[in-house]
Amino acid sequence: MRIVIAEDGGLFRTALARLLNEAGFEVVGAVGDAESLAVAIDEAVPDVAIVDIRMPPTFTDEGIRAAERIRATRVRTGVLVLTQSADSGHAIRLLADASGGIGYLLKDRVADVDELADAVRRVAAGGTVVDPTVVADLLGRARARERVDALTAREREVLALMAEGRSNLGISERLVVTEKTVETHVASILGKLGLEADTGDHRRVLAVLAHLRAG
Repeated sequence: MRIVIAEDGGLFRTALARLLNEAGFEVVGAVGDAESLAVAIDEAVPDVAIVDIRMPPTFTDEGIRAAERIRATRVRTGVLVLTQSADSGHAIRLLADASGGIGYLLKDRVADVDELADAVRRVAAGGTVVDPTVVADLLGRARARERVDALTAREREVLALMAEGRSNLGISERLVVTEKTVETHVASILGKLGLEADTGDHRRVLAVLAHLRAG
């Protein structure tokens, strides 16, 4: 799997490339700004671009804007945005593209190579990845809402994993229950939250995040 990295911090960029190479990925480009990223994407046509959210020249939302451009022109290239601090607004803006193959992850997660590799593979396969910190923040804000309060403790666990972008199979493996049990929980959760069921994982994530953010 071919990866391009865009990260202005040279030390972090080098360390990230080394971790990805050791995990079995092929890093075909490592650049420090959004303009160089566009060139690297055109030349290398990677499976996934890993992009820092803040890069030169303004160090604001260059990564988000770069991700939007990539998704508009390179639909087969997944994008995993890395950020120093979680921002649910940025996450939901990033995920607004309903096609999937997108992720939003805290840089702290990079220290866990298995977690990073899992996120890259899920994005490359067209899945969605949302950092658990963002999900926890949105759940905390929504906790006072009557519909969220109506969920059981287990349903809240399942809801959090749904919002992270986990499939029913992924949730069943994490919670060590059958996939059929997860399907039952998901149906109950969507019903209690007043959300329509959808077989597309990405659209399901969008629906859940939008509901939680509204809280």
